[in-house]
Amino acid sequence: MTSDEKYMLRALQLAKLGGVSVAPNPLVGAVIVLKDEIIGEGYHQKYGEAHAEVNAVNSVKDKTLLSEATIYVTLEPCSHFGKTPPCADLLIRSQFKRVVIAQVDPFSEVAGRGIEKLKAAGIQVECGVLEQEAKELNKRFITFHTKKRPFITLKWAQTKDGFIDSDRSQQQEPGIHWISQPETQVITHSIRSKEQAILVGWRTIRNDNPSLTTRAFKGPDPVRIVIDSQLQAPKNATVFTDGMKTVVLNQLEDKTVNETRYIRLTDLNIETILETLFQYGISSVLVEGGAGTLNRFIESDLWDEALIITGENEFKSGLKAPVISKNSIKTHPFGKDRLNYFQNYSF
Repeated sequence: MTSDEKYMLRALQLAKLGGVSVAPNPLVGAVIVLKDEIIGEGYHQKYGEAHAEVNAVNSVKDKTLLSEATIYVTLEPCSHFGKTPPCADLLIRSQFKRVVIAQVDPFSEVAGRGIEKLKAAGIQVECGVLEQEAKELNKRFITFHTKKRPFITLKWAQTKDGFIDSDRSQQQEPGIHWISQPETQVITHSIRSKEQAILVGWRTIRNDNPSLTTRAFKGPDPVRIVIDSQLQAPKNATVFTDGMKTVVLNQLEDKTVNETRYIRLTDLNIETILETLFQYGISSVLVEGGAGTLNRFIESDLWDEALIITGENEFKSGLKAPVISKNSIKTHPFGKDRLNYFQNYSF
């Protein structure tokens, strides 16, 4: 590993700390180095607040050192006025000797302009250090700006014999038919905490009455999104009565009731749904079901990752689990469960 890669790796580690709090902004970390010693660090902590470069510069007590220092940034410094002033201008005013960048910003308002500004000011600029790692870190941000839709992760649990749910025809009361072991909830809830929103169909609300929160993991709860064309989900369901944010995409009403926002759309195909979520600034969505909703995303090929949890028990009959016609890129055993990861994107 080169010296540049070493410090960029540290910047990437810092960037991850921002988590979902920065969305729909990118995860960005910055490290300032002088004579092979880190003298400043920072990362983008929350949407609308100071960027990584600002926090890194502010962490350096003696600003006269910056003119001889190198700053490592995981994403091209912004060159436009948004929620905050341009970071490229800050680096120029600070008279940095050298700027090392992992990845060019795909956002059209930047897209190389920050680099041009820095070079025009006489600063030495290197770009592409740990570029793939940086792109993987910001896969949600890249997808949002290049494909004009949220990054989509599919997730479901299925039995050993390939069912996602048991036969509901004789069931009187809603409730979850557990497939995975309780310990696996920690993993699935940690996945929820990384996404801005979680999406299900109305039948999942009727059948399972889920909370769709991160109660088994300490992390932020995603915004709940329910696809409910004719508003058939029970009004006393947890997602409508627990005081947390829920969005209902439907074809009947456009209104707000307490913390539930009803958005009326003339068409509820997957393309229209993703276009609407993009317009509302949702950069990532975890799709948790049910089978019909998951299959619609799979059939449209509008998904990026999938996590399938296979439990040890069998239902013998019931609702068949969706099928992905790809090989999993990795498999992890977790107690009695098996977790398979699928990827449907490339940068």
